[in-house]
Amino acid sequence: MKNIYSILSLLLLAFTAGIYGQEFKAVMRLEGLWKFSLGDNMKYATQSYNDKNWDQIKVPSAWEDQGYNGYDGYAWYRKHFKYYGDSKGRSLYLQLGNIDDADMVYVNGKLIGYSGSFPPFYQTAYYVYRRYPVPEYYLNKNGDNLIAVRVFDKELSGGILRGEIGFYTLTISAYLDINLEGEWKFTTGDNLSYGNKYFNDSKWRTMFAPGYWDYQGLDSYNGFGWYRKAFYAGDYLKGKKLVLLLGKIDDLDQVYVNGRLIGSTGKMGGNNSAEMDNESYQKFRIYYIPNDVVLINQNNVIAVRVYDGFVMGGIYEAPLGFMTTERWAKLNRYKKTQSKSFWDFLFGD
Repeated sequence: MKNIYSILSLLLLAFTAGIYGQEFKAVMRLEGLWKFSLGDNMKYATQSYNDKNWDQIKVPSAWEDQGYNGYDGYAWYRKHFKYYGDSKGRSLYLQLGNIDDADMVYVNGKLIGYSGSFPPFYQTAYYVYRRYPVPEYYLNKNGDNLIAVRVFDKELSGGILRGEIGFYTLTISAYLDINLEGEWKFTTGDNLSYGNKYFNDSKWRTMFAPGYWDYQGLDSYNGFGWYRKAFYAGDYLKGKKLVLLLGKIDDLDQVYVNGRLIGSTGKMGGNNSAEMDNESYQKFRIYYIPNDVVLINQNNVIAVRVYDGFVMGGIYEAPLGFMTTERWAKLNRYKKTQSKSFWDFLFGD
């Protein structure tokens, strides 16, 4: 049964990547020897913990194949590294492949993601391919960094089993005409005045997008939240028609640009009004922008009203930004042909 779910998961990932050109480029590979210890202690997530006497095992590979045959239960992986990469303003992802069964992942002591759940409410996620967004400012440039992975395995193989391990960027994000990935202003609650261009959001908290808000201080929060971000549209976009890509949002959203509603996914009404559904969180957000909405050679503001009704919430998947409709049309034609590489198709004759 595990093999069937793994195959279905890989097929789904390949299908999604084919539709939206979601190709990932390695920034820093991290396969090889990692520190490893059986047992469970949340101190292991901290950068200051001394793991000098821990064993070393190969990643990716089941721990049963490296001297821990028959072990089921908790274990931790730790990897120290120096980061010399540059995501060039694009979203950065830590890719850990398939982990059997449940995991929690920390970068320099900050929780960046988890899959499955731990006892006493155990749920496996062995078929899920792990790829967690990481704000680049979480990393110490040219200094010591730490990845700590808490794992629970119930049966059969355990650990970081397979896949390409390391930091990656989403290649399409490099070719957005206006990239919106990174820091946004954010608040919980709901007030439609938050969509106005000149609303004062200076006292709002900072939120990284893409990335679930649950990993950024709002664990298990369900309800309304608002994102706001200022952006500048240069002269090179004069006379161009634009499309806004907002990746995926859990669960519902309404999007305002300079105070004007330009699109929504799911049923949202006035203040504190939304109807939950089970499909919106999976939909890729694409909104076409009317000609007079984005102001050229001026500052603009985008505001995103989000409602989460269950489990994780927020703007959780890239790309986030504006692209000309001509470039977007080329991407869609590529989806149908795929006779060339995506980048040759996008920028070729």
